[in-house]
Amino acid sequence: MSAGTPFNPWRVSVAPMMDWTDRHCRFFHRLLTRHARLYTEMVTTGALLHGDVPRHLDFDPAEQPVALQLGGSEPADLAAAARLGERWGYAEINLNCGCPSERVQRGSFGACLMAEPQLVADGVKAMRDAVALPVTVKHRIGIDRLESYAFVRDFVGTVAASGGCEVFIVHARNAWLQGISPKENRELPPLRYDTVVRLKEDFPALTFVVNGGVKTEAQIAGHLEVVDGVMLGREPYHHPWTMASWDERFFAAPTSVLTRDGVEAAMVDYMEQRLRDHGDPWSRIARHMIGLRNGEPGARRWRQVWSDHGLKNEPARTVSRLARAAMARSPEPQDAELPA
Repeated sequence: MSAGTPFNPWRVSVAPMMDWTDRHCRFFHRLLTRHARLYTEMVTTGALLHGDVPRHLDFDPAEQPVALQLGGSEPADLAAAARLGERWGYAEINLNCGCPSERVQRGSFGACLMAEPQLVADGVKAMRDAVALPVTVKHRIGIDRLESYAFVRDFVGTVAASGGCEVFIVHARNAWLQGISPKENRELPPLRYDTVVRLKEDFPALTFVVNGGVKTEAQIAGHLEVVDGVMLGREPYHHPWTMASWDERFFAAPTSVLTRDGVEAAMVDYMEQRLRDHGDPWSRIARHMIGLRNGEPGARRWRQVWSDHGLKNEPARTVSRLARAAMARSPEPQDAELPA
């Protein structure tokens, strides 16, 4: 980003990940990057309209900018859920059209919605009419084994023209709806980044964010030369310290003087506050920061202490002290990192 370049909130972001990007994870990530956009786990319209709304939507203001990802297909339900998201203070509403799991398919949403672009457009329009927030769509480049550019081009064209969507987050793989697991769906269908570039060429007025398989800053920079943004998922989750340089490199923003010790101390403060105010055990929170020390000498021993269930009744501050002491005693010059 150079001086005078309009600020693009989708330039770099962390993907919505079920069971991972909860409020505690997002608070941790926000300590590392102030500008990358963060996303909730997918929340279904049914859970919001018929369930515990505060449990699903409450978040710390420190997490902003944070987007709410919705799963659903009925336009009226999506509009009602989007209004809730706006009321709770989210910065964006994102519609999931990319999840391939069978459970999600049974609910008639996720990646299978790509076969019904007009329904997606109707849902997007209903949400845009209901809220003043940006309404975005996250999708794949195709479904099953059909690798047709015309399919995803027509999907984007319909959702943009009829629904008014202006931002598309594109996981650059097909979604295979039968025969493989969601995990395999993140690995087996081949990545085709050129499809996202082609979409940008055909729809230059729209914003396209590429997702899937991106790991390094060099890869992020390369994608930003041809599309508008990059979304990363498991890489920053398992190697969170990589986010510490994003603000300066990708948003031309001053980077706070960060240390891993300082981030850990801030998380301990947060754990104490959550226990005091809400009864949340530190173990529910600490699992998200296990990769913080990856690459440092003694990191494995530090992880072992924070993962020790025998310490779950000890105060978080005590566990942190024990973990750092174990790290300092480690004879290992450098520990292996967590698998991505």
